[in-house]
Amino acid sequence: MFEVEKYEGKRESNYDLVIKQLKALLDGEPNVIANLSNASALLNQFLDRVNWVGFYLIDEEELILGPFQGLPACVRIPLGRGVCGTAAKEKKTMLIEDVHQFPGHIACDAASLSEIVVPIVKDGELLGVLDIDSPEKNRFDEIDQQKLEEFVEALVKYL
Repeated sequence: MFEVEKYEGKRESNYDLVIKQLKALLDGEPNVIANLSNASALLNQFLDRVNWVGFYLIDEEELILGPFQGLPACVRIPLGRGVCGTAAKEKKTMLIEDVHQFPGHIACDAASLSEIVVPIVKDGELLGVLDIDSPEKNRFDEIDQQKLEEFVEALVKYL
């Protein structure tokens, strides 16, 4: 059984540890779905105050639901629509303090109030996005953004 370890103290150190655990967990496994499944489970166990952690994968001009932890979710999101579609189209992380203030927000879970979406890009090609929702406004900050971008950079090597 794999258990997420945490340090008492700095969030940055905890993120560094979870990235190290990600690499150990995925090392030697070539299957993309298995790796995304374990990555979403790892983050869901590691992060507090979140209600959805998962991936959307690119399929032509839309994102398709991939492995996730949380309630059932929207299956298809057009590029450029909502937080996920915008992050994917712009290939830019979206850190949203209040999803209800984001134009065109797609509400898959009415309990979600804030969101962070990190694009997954490999060799310049968009593969999808990491999407994390929280039932709290202002849940995510610049530390989360930086470290989740590092998490995705580590993950890309296994996709």
